[in-house]
Amino acid sequence: MVHAIEQYARRDPAAVALSDGSTSWTWAQLNAHLNRTVNWLLAQQVPQGQRVAVMGTNSAHVALAHLATTYAGLSAVPVNYHLTADEVGYILRDAAVHTVLCSADVAATVRAAADVAVLAWGAAGPPGAPDVPDFDAAIAQCPDTEPSADIAPAKPLYYTSGTTGYPKGVELPDQMFPGGASMVEYVQRVVDSPVRTPGKHLVVAPMHHTGPMTGVRGILAGSPLVIVPKFDAERVLATIERERTEATMMVPTHFSRLLALPAEVRERHDVASMRSIVHTGAACPVEVKQAMIDWFGPILVEAYGSTEAGTVTLINSTEWLEHPGSVGRAMPGYELSIRSEDGDPLPVGAAGLVCVRSTSDHRPSYHGDPEKTRRSYVADGVFALGEIGYLDADGYLFLTDRASDMVVSGGVNIYPAESEAVLRRHPGVVDVAVIGIPHDDLGEQLCALVVSDDPGLDPAELACWTRERLAHYKCPNLVEMVDFDLRSVMGKLNKRQLRDRYLAGMHPAGIGG
Repeated sequence: MVHAIEQYARRDPAAVALSDGSTSWTWAQLNAHLNRTVNWLLAQQVPQGQRVAVMGTNSAHVALAHLATTYAGLSAVPVNYHLTADEVGYILRDAAVHTVLCSADVAATVRAAADVAVLAWGAAGPPGAPDVPDFDAAIAQCPDTEPSADIAPAKPLYYTSGTTGYPKGVELPDQMFPGGASMVEYVQRVVDSPVRTPGKHLVVAPMHHTGPMTGVRGILAGSPLVIVPKFDAERVLATIERERTEATMMVPTHFSRLLALPAEVRERHDVASMRSIVHTGAACPVEVKQAMIDWFGPILVEAYGSTEAGTVTLINSTEWLEHPGSVGRAMPGYELSIRSEDGDPLPVGAAGLVCVRSTSDHRPSYHGDPEKTRRSYVADGVFALGEIGYLDADGYLFLTDRASDMVVSGGVNIYPAESEAVLRRHPGVVDVAVIGIPHDDLGEQLCALVVSDDPGLDPAELACWTRERLAHYKCPNLVEMVDFDLRSVMGKLNKRQLRDRYLAGMHPAGIGG
C-alpha cells in the first residue's frame, strides 16, 4: 500500500512540497528524505514506551523529523529551542526520550541536558558538541524504500507552555492528532479535520507548539508547506505575495506586529491569495481582530481550546462580526459549560470556570501527574480549561480571564483582565500585564507592567486612567514602565515568570495607592 507522500511524489514529482527559504524539496525529494529518515529511526529500535524529541528553529528539517517520527510509529516530543539545558533535561527525562533530532545550534544544549542519542542537522560536529553525528549524512546511508503501511502512528507528547506552572506533558486528543489503526486511516482523518486549512500553507509560529503542527500535518493531505524560520512582519507579507500562500495559523501578537507596519509597507504587498487565517494561542483584542478583517477580509477563523482538550470552539469571521469578542460555540464532540469552583453549573451570562466534556472517550490528562489531572476535573468527565468566561443565550463563549491569574487582595478575588483591557485602551500603551505581588496588609496587590512607545508617559496618568473607568479595588496599586516584551512567541502572558522577574529585582518607579 502506498503512503500519502508517495502518492503526491508519483503524481507531481517536480512540484515543490516543502521550503523554508534555504531548503526546498520537491514531492519526490521529500518522499526520499522521509523514507530514509523513517528507516533510520526504525533501525534505532527505540524501546516500547520511549520517545523521539525534536528541537530546533522553524525549518524543513523540523517538519521532516516530525513526519518521519509519525511514519515510524513513534511518539514525538517537540521541545522549545529557547529552553536551558536543565529545562530540556527535565523534559527528556520525564518523557523517557531515547533519541533527539535537532538543529546544530541547540546540539550542545541537548548534550548537556541528558544522556541520549542525538542527530543534528545544519553543521557537522556542531560547536560544543563535536561528537554529534550529522543528520543528513546519517540518513543518506539509509535506503529510501517505503516503510510498512501497517505501522500505526503514535500520539506526540507536548509540554504545556508553563504559563501556570512547571511544564506538564500532555498527549494530544484524537481531534488534534487523529490516531488510528493504520497510517491510511490517520491520513484520511487529517484530510477530514475541521481545523485543517486547505491550500499552500504558510508556517510562521514556532513549530514546537500544537497550532503550527496542524499545518505541518496538512502536507499529508497534499498541502505544500512554506516555512518562515522566524516571524518578521514584512517578510511574512513578502512571502505571502511571492509564494501565493493560501492559509496560515497565527496568534494575536503576529496580528499586532503586522498592523504596526506603516500603511505604505502593508499596501506594497499583495495578500489576495490568502483564503484562511486561523488564529489561536491567546485572546485577541476586538480592535485588533476587526483591523485584520478590514485588511484581509472575512477569512479569519478563531480556534479556542487547549493542548489537553483540543480545539473546543471555532468561530468564523461572519459569526464573530455578529458576536464580537466571542471565541465561538462548541465543536462537535464537545459540551461546554460554565461552572463554579465547586463544579456547579452556572446560568447563561454568569462568569465562571470554562469547562468541557468530551462526548467521545477522550479524557484529558497530564503525563505522570495524576494529582494535577484529578484537580482539573470539577465533576465527572468535566474538565476545567483554566479560564474564566460566560456563555450567551445562543451558546457563544466569551472569555474574561485565566483562573490562574486571579489575585486575592484583602480577601477579594480580582481578575486582572479587566484592568488590562482598560489600560490597553490608553493611546500610549502598547502592551500590559497586571500581576499580583505580595502586600503586608492585603496579602496581594495589583501591579501593572506597561510597555509604551511614549517615553514621557507618566505612570500616575495610567493610574488615574484606570480609576476613572473601574472600581478602585480592581485597579493596579503600582504601575511599572518596562522596556521588554511581555509575551512569549505564541503571544501568551506568562504571569508566573513576570511575577518572578518583578520579585527578583524590578522595583516600581511608579505610583502607590
